[in-house]
Amino acid sequence: MKAMVTTGARQMVVREVECPRPASGQVQVKLEYCGICGSDVHYYKDGKVGDHVLDHDIVLGHEVAGMVSEVGEGVTDLKVGDRVALEPGIACGKCIFCKSGHYNLCREMKFFADPPTPGALQEYVVHPADLCFKLPENVSSMEGALVEPLSVGLHAAGTGDVKLGQNVLILGTGCIGLVTLLACKARGAAKIVVVDLYDKRLEFAKKLGATHVINAKKEDVKKRVDEIFNGEGADVVLETAGSVITIAQTPFLTKAGGTIVIVGQSAQSEVSYNFSEVIVKELTIKSIFRYRNSYPVAIAAISSGAIDVKQIVTHEFSFEDSKMGFDTVIEDAENVVKAVIKF
Repeated sequence: MKAMVTTGARQMVVREVECPRPASGQVQVKLEYCGICGSDVHYYKDGKVGDHVLDHDIVLGHEVAGMVSEVGEGVTDLKVGDRVALEPGIACGKCIFCKSGHYNLCREMKFFADPPTPGALQEYVVHPADLCFKLPENVSSMEGALVEPLSVGLHAAGTGDVKLGQNVLILGTGCIGLVTLLACKARGAAKIVVVDLYDKRLEFAKKLGATHVINAKKEDVKKRVDEIFNGEGADVVLETAGSVITIAQTPFLTKAGGTIVIVGQSAQSEVSYNFSEVIVKELTIKSIFRYRNSYPVAIAAISSGAIDVKQIVTHEFSFEDSKMGFDTVIEDAENVVKAVIKF
């Protein structure tokens, strides 16, 4: 089969590799769509995400969906021809985190495209059947690939405990920022303010349900937030950009007694932060790492029409043009909201 291999900074080549066969409890999936995630782009462009450094050739990609092409021994819930969304992390199932339902914190987690685990930007993968979630007829395979980022948004909004009628501020209008917007809207947030650097992205956020948008290049963010929230700040601030600048801004934009949720992971591990502002406002700082137990909810939300995730896709590339897709995400950030690769 063909695999798209990242061999260095902004270098990708197609290689012929052995096609994997499913073992007991696994299925082989012929992939149909793969989303280009910010973490993939960090590895492709910078060679690292935080403390996770890429020092060898690797297949990237973890937002995937496709069709079951072979089933391993003992698999009864799936059959050849079923379309599935793949939850990309395989936890150990035995540690205290797994046993308590917090499997996303498992220290033995093997997650697509998280070095040294290879990713899924290839024609076929094998994966545990219980991590392959069958898609309803009215959910497309492209939407199936977007279940992964939507799960992040759902986990972010849930961790922030966004409630009906609350005011929310989201920093960043990348894919994760927008699915977080969709999740907060679905939870009944009253005002949803979104901040970014690009007008086109902000206009897109308004189409998805943002009540107010702020261009950080053109406006004083703190002043504008005070105007919108009557000087009080937002009940919940969600940082999704993964920028040291926006992370540092969060305590100044949050209402006293409010909650900050750090969603984005910056390329820089250490960030200067004003904890005096946190203390005098008695703020709660939370963070999320991926998601847990979110795939069934995300698929149900898409299927029911509660969340229309497909509207965030602005660019589609063929598998052979994967490198062009990654380069476009980097070079045309103003216009690319979400790019996907179609096999």
